[in-house]
Amino acid sequence: MARTPEQQESRRLMMANDPIPKVIFKMAIPTIVAFLINSIYSLADTYFVSGLGKEATAAVTVNASLDQLIMMAGSMLAVGANSYIARLLGQGNTKKANQVLSTAFFSAFALGALVMIFGNVFMTGMVRLLGATPTCEQYSIDYATYVLFAAPFMATSFVMNQCLRSEGSATLSMIGMGFGGILNCVLDPILILGTEGLKKEYGISLPFDIPAMKVAGASLATAISKWVSFGILIFPYIFRRSMLRLSVRYIRFNKDIVGQIVAVGSSSMFRSGLAVVAGILLNQLAGEISDSVLGGMGVATKIMMFPFSIILGFGTGFQPVAGFNWGAKKYDRVIKSYRFSSLVAIIGGVVMGVGIAVFVEPLIIAFAGSDTEMLEFGKLCTLLQCIALPIHAWVAVVNMLCAGLGNAWGALALSTARQGSCMIPILYPLAYLLEDVGIASVQALADVLTLVIAIPIIIYMLKKIRTARDLQASA
Repeated sequence: MARTPEQQESRRLMMANDPIPKVIFKMAIPTIVAFLINSIYSLADTYFVSGLGKEATAAVTVNASLDQLIMMAGSMLAVGANSYIARLLGQGNTKKANQVLSTAFFSAFALGALVMIFGNVFMTGMVRLLGATPTCEQYSIDYATYVLFAAPFMATSFVMNQCLRSEGSATLSMIGMGFGGILNCVLDPILILGTEGLKKEYGISLPFDIPAMKVAGASLATAISKWVSFGILIFPYIFRRSMLRLSVRYIRFNKDIVGQIVAVGSSSMFRSGLAVVAGILLNQLAGEISDSVLGGMGVATKIMMFPFSIILGFGTGFQPVAGFNWGAKKYDRVIKSYRFSSLVAIIGGVVMGVGIAVFVEPLIIAFAGSDTEMLEFGKLCTLLQCIALPIHAWVAVVNMLCAGLGNAWGALALSTARQGSCMIPILYPLAYLLEDVGIASVQALADVLTLVIAIPIIIYMLKKIRTARDLQASA
């Protein structure tokens, strides 16, 4: 059943008039929950695979870059469409918002299909490029196999997630991501261990026989969860439960739509692209030391996905609120939303950093087992990133403000800083001078360096908002 005009108007009034904290949390909480569930099933892959040995754990670390590569295929379209749709809805232009959604959706599917095709054709070369060592290469191939077949659906899911949030439907987005994540956690032990392994390890009996697929089982579980998430996310568009409409008839590759999507979304694409490059370089440097260091880096990354998911989810809840009110010319609400989000992000970053630091050793032990080298490297990686967490949280808010208001250059500079301009230049010097300690500290140091870029950008953005407000008042 389609949403009535009264329901659509109610959502617009919420975005434009409800108290800023209420709107941001209403948008952010479902997104945070969805991202956290996504982190849990990503961590579940690492947890269950870690029982197969350090080489298997290293393979999951290597294939995290494959996930980033697939994300790159859809992230530019998703973030660019989200920003433009929020502004269009703020202006009351639903027709054009439909065109932006449809153009981004079908383009993302095409890009995801290209990743799937080329990944399968050049599988061995791809995993070697991603940083697989000779000892974990086959595991990496096993993990990539099924994930690649889900690539078109993963890319389009990014678009639907972002666009549902842009219209205020964060709960629908949460359900799509969340259910897929829970399903993955259920399927992981079943497909990795098989019927016999599941009974031996956990005392759980199944009424049917499933062979142990090992690392390939984690890949298939992930792929199935992504297919299910896609089906849930597309449901509101097919059955008209959203404000927007999705159809091939609405595709428009005109200058305005493509230009707006690319201008803002390119920041996310470059961020994902640089994350792929940085991940590959880190994998290669860590793999040169040992599979334990490579695995420890992956475990630390998975653990830090929890606070990063909360930060990203909160920022994603803030972005459409800022973009909608900018489009509606409610400039005071844009400033209030930024100030509130900054305060929450900084305080939240401190609290989460302290919380993880307190429990860091048992968290790492759960994955490293008796591997002392993996444990020590993972602890150092995690603790250093905890120290820099408040900075990362605030910079993420500034980045989302730029994206929400359509400031492409600011969004590009910030989104590419953390794993690009502030990280890649210091990676090799740190690795050369400090070896494994340098590799462990590079991400935290890069987070600190992002302040150099973020501070002048936020000064410019606040001046831009105040100028628009003053011009409106004098008109």
